[in-house]
Amino acid sequence: MAQAMKIAIIDDEQDMRQSISQWLALSGYDTETFASAEDALKALGPDYPGIVISDIKMPGMDGIQFLRKLMGSDSALPVIMITGHGDVPIAVEAMRIGAFDFLEKPFNPDRMSQLAKKAANARRLTLDNRALRRELSDGGQLMKKLIGASPAMQRLREDILDLGQADGHVLIDGETGTGKTLVAHALHAVGSRAGRKFVLVSCSAWEEEALSKRLFGPMQPEDSQLPAIEEARGGTLVLEGVEALSDTLQARLLSVINEQGTPAETRIIAICNLQEQDRTCEDALRPDLYYRLAALRITVPPLRQRGEDILTLFTRMSEQFAEEYGCDAPKVSAQEAAQLLQAPWPGNVRQLINLAERAVLQSRRGEGTIASLLMSDHDEMQPVMTTDGKPLKEYVEAFERMLIDNTMRRHRGSIAAVMEELCLPRRTLNEKMAKYGLQRSDYI
Repeated sequence: MAQAMKIAIIDDEQDMRQSISQWLALSGYDTETFASAEDALKALGPDYPGIVISDIKMPGMDGIQFLRKLMGSDSALPVIMITGHGDVPIAVEAMRIGAFDFLEKPFNPDRMSQLAKKAANARRLTLDNRALRRELSDGGQLMKKLIGASPAMQRLREDILDLGQADGHVLIDGETGTGKTLVAHALHAVGSRAGRKFVLVSCSAWEEEALSKRLFGPMQPEDSQLPAIEEARGGTLVLEGVEALSDTLQARLLSVINEQGTPAETRIIAICNLQEQDRTCEDALRPDLYYRLAALRITVPPLRQRGEDILTLFTRMSEQFAEEYGCDAPKVSAQEAAQLLQAPWPGNVRQLINLAERAVLQSRRGEGTIASLLMSDHDEMQPVMTTDGKPLKEYVEAFERMLIDNTMRRHRGSIAAVMEELCLPRRTLNEKMAKYGLQRSDYI
């Protein structure tokens, strides 16, 4: 469940700060109070997970001085100022400095609640965006998102680490929903350009004239952006759906690449989304451009080739959705595990994430099965199965690994609790964990 948003309340009058705190606590906020701006500053850092409500007239550091300090530390922190009756000039000054809004005494508590809700939503969006930017610049975190112990995923992570350190342009291809854009982010984050610009342009989302201006300019005077080629200078430019470039734009892109020389000032990562069986990215691009972009190449594996990664991903995704929806994750039976492993997954990881969310919602209502969800993704209402069968031993081992992994995570690495739930002696559990590469330290 989402954690309650914090509200810091600063007022030198004890009765006032307590009454504000009690009212907002009833609305579900996690409040903390301070008798002075000096005390509050010690607790309010630049990523404070909440908002601030502060009186303006206080002894020592007043509200305006306090606001200036907060804006200097975090200009996106919502601060609601409480002003005395008739203090319009002070309120205007507070808004000019960066206050979110102001309340005039005596104020309506409902009006305060409305402002707090609006400010909290703005703060939540700011913090989410900051977390996303940090995540997308953190190679280690991105590599953790590339979940899986299959040989295909081990090779993919090794390729990302190797090519991330290289300086040439990269072509990423693979089926829809496999995570090609995530791979592009990871390539940038683990390389020498990690601290520089990362610019992504979806080529298929623009008409040709607009795409030409977005990539190469000239931009209109009212445009706030630079052309992507300029914006990404020194960093990484990702062209998603590069096959959508017209012959004219391909020629301009090739010209830019040739002008840069070697090593390239701006690294280009081209993502190819062609899905037709009889066409490839090589068919869609002019040969000289293709060979420049495909000097280094990564093919992201389809989900159906990743074996028991399917069960690992399904478990992780369903647990995340269960936490979001405030319910228990659905338990996967041996038969359902086999069905997940046998499914063809034409939509790959994207399809699996969607299925995991529907399974959680379905389980919360106490109805349906994973098999019914898998069949609903296809036109023919029959058991969904790949054409290539697998030995029974592989299905059994994949289910056994998933069961031990799930139980270890649920009990946070407590060997005794896992032994009791699975009715396994210590030695057998140790042997199976070693066999499946499971480490107790990963669950604590």
